[in-house]
Amino acid sequence: MRFLNYLFAGCLLSLPCTAMALDGKTILQKVDRNLEPESYESYRKLINIEPNNSRKEFVIYSVKSGRDKIVTLFLSPASDKGRTTLRQGDNMWLYIPNVGKPIRITSLQSVTGGVFNNADIMRVDYAEEYDVANIVEENDAYLLTLKAKSTSVAYDQLKMTVDKSLLLPREIEAYASSGMLIKTLHFKDLKDFGDGIKRPATIETDSPLYKGFRSVMLYSGLKKREVSEDVFTLGFMSRIEELRK
Repeated sequence: MRFLNYLFAGCLLSLPCTAMALDGKTILQKVDRNLEPESYESYRKLINIEPNNSRKEFVIYSVKSGRDKIVTLFLSPASDKGRTTLRQGDNMWLYIPNVGKPIRITSLQSVTGGVFNNADIMRVDYAEEYDVANIVEENDAYLLTLKAKSTSVAYDQLKMTVDKSLLLPREIEAYASSGMLIKTLHFKDLKDFGDGIKRPATIETDSPLYKGFRSVMLYSGLKKREVSEDVFTLGFMSRIEELRK
């Protein structure tokens, strides 16, 4: 009986650690914050690579506020310079200077024409869009199955492999509601951006739907920044360049 009491007590003592280790919601929230501060500015290069190895490159500047608002300004190439995108939750717009009026776009479209779609380029917090449906703990990783909270989310399900020590994603598989694999995101090249931000600087993606095509996202700068909520409005889309001065 004494042995059973010790065993029971040991189980009770171990419960908080086990529960904490397997708390999928907490893990996902930590992944979000380890990838990026809740509010930040960043510089990225997007590279679309075709089967013949020809490529097109874009340089973009982004500012995010809270869990679900982000604006992006295209700095190059010259043909796209000055274009901006805005995301407010599930709503997205594209502003083209010579059109002069924001145009509605969707999460599954791509303003860059590559494997990355608008939801990838204007990503908001994973915990904002997904619930953790299942978690499996391995020796050095957590395997999270994420289920979209609504049908407006770009992917119905994500399977995320999370490094257990860093709480950063190694790989994410994105699926449609039919169960079809849409794409796989590979997170590489851990980089220290300063101010406590250490994350993969490279994200590569490929898709069975676009065989031979690849897209790469390279982070060159990332830092915490708070801006006025006025920045995330349709009327400010033509003025995003002011944030860089």
